Order: sequence, then C-alpha cells, then structure tokens
Amino acid sequence: MGKNMKVEMLTEGGVMVALASILSLIKIYEAPFGGSVTAGSMIPIIIFALRWGVMPGIFVGLVYGIIQSILGLYFVHPIQYLLDYPIAFGLLGLAGISKSLSNKIQNEYLNLFIGVFMAIFGRFISHLLSGVVFFSNYALQKGMNPWVYSAVYNGSYLGIELIISLVLVFLLNKPIQRLRNN
Repeated sequence: MGKNMKVEMLTEGGVMVALASILSLIKIYEAPFGGSVTAGSMIPIIIFALRWGVMPGIFVGLVYGIIQSILGLYFVHPIQYLLDYPIAFGLLGLAGISKSLSNKIQNEYLNLFIGVFMAIFGRFISHLLSGVVFFSNYALQKGMNPWVYSAVYNGSYLGIELIISLVLVFLLNKPIQRLRNN
C-alpha cells in the first residue's frame, strides 16, 4: 500500500468516525441501562470496513468505540469498559469480511448481508458477555437467567440496528461498490 493510499485510508477513517459519532447522537430509542437505536450510526464504520477490509475496519471501529465511551461513559470495571466500548465497536470492522468473500460469492447483496450481519453480531457478542459477567444482578433481580436477560436486552436494540443498517447499506449499495472498486 502506497503512502497516498495510507493517507487516504486514515483520512477516510477519521471522517467516518466523526460521521458515526454525529449520527450516534440522533437517538430513536435509548435503552434504560445503555444501548440505543440510532439514525444508522454504525453505517460509516461498516462502509469503511467494506471498503478497506477487516483489520483497518477493526482499528477505526476501536477508535469509534473510544469516542463513544467519552460521549457517554458508563463502566463498572475495566474489562466491562473494553467489552462495551473498544472491543464491541471494533468488531464492526468484521464487515470487511465481505471484501474477502466477493471473490468467492458473486452475489453482492449476499456479501453485504454477511458483512453487516457479522459486524453487528460481533458487537452483540461483546455486549452479551459484558452483560452476563458484569450486569447479571439485573437478571437475578427479575429471576431470569443472565444469558437470556443479556441476550434479550442487547438484542432488543441491536436487532433493530441490524435492520436499519441492512436497509441503509442495501440502499447505498451502488456508491459503496464504486468506493470498493477504487
């Protein structure tokens, strides 16, 4: 990768983090103990990962996670902080798997679906683990299994985010394809 390409990637990553941060402030629904449905705040990070691949996507997602923690920091333990912010948002970079799949699977919509699904599912798993380990007292107070409670809680907003993200990525498919081919 040439110097100009690295500068372009870093610049685009910074712009996408800024755009995602702005979109994260537009909340459609906010869950009582953290998490929210936003106006497609994950889309810029996902688009970046679709264009540049998994590792650059994870890096940009990690930076976005740190910014998210600054905008709305809530943590009870350093490991919980890592799971709910840098790791969870870093896993959005898994959308870049779509770039690798494009040689194997010729259906661009299937590739996009797999990329977006993997990104948000990765984020879900990170929040799920955080919920089970650090917030199981909420589940136990309600007489629920902590795994079920955390899955339902995190799935309630991330499932909607998945639908919003899929719709937006499919609608933006042509511009995304042009970016990927540059």
